[in-house]
Amino acid sequence: MSVEDVTPRAAYEALRTDPDAVLVDVRTDAEWNFVGLADLGEAGKQPVLIPWQVYPTMQVNGAFTDYLRKAGATPDSKLYFLCRSGVRSVAAGQAAQAAGFQNSFNILNGFEGPPDAEGHRGNVAGWKAEGLPWRQR
Repeated sequence: MSVEDVTPRAAYEALRTDPDAVLVDVRTDAEWNFVGLADLGEAGKQPVLIPWQVYPTMQVNGAFTDYLRKAGATPDSKLYFLCRSGVRSVAAGQAAQAAGFQNSFNILNGFEGPPDAEGHRGNVAGWKAEGLPWRQR
């Protein structure tokens, strides 16, 4: 299965304009707490927070798709998966597709993107670097 990549800006526009669009942030509790979250207030939405891997062991969350259903996702939902750099979100999108959520998308470069020349994230690409709304938890 192939999860379609979308830019952070395209994902944000879909989240703002499409009532069936849902942002699923698959990072860990530590990342949500210390790095920040996408702010969807303008869209009247909140991100759905479901870790793909459970900190600190980073074992894959075996109940991931069950949590998607509990969060209200349906086969008609358009799910936009977000992680730190766009890797875990692909795996989460593939699992979602396998569970019947065909409208699954990967947000390219994730929330923070790749590191810059000094090793810092959030400056080169991704949600934060695009200047999209975000907040500390």
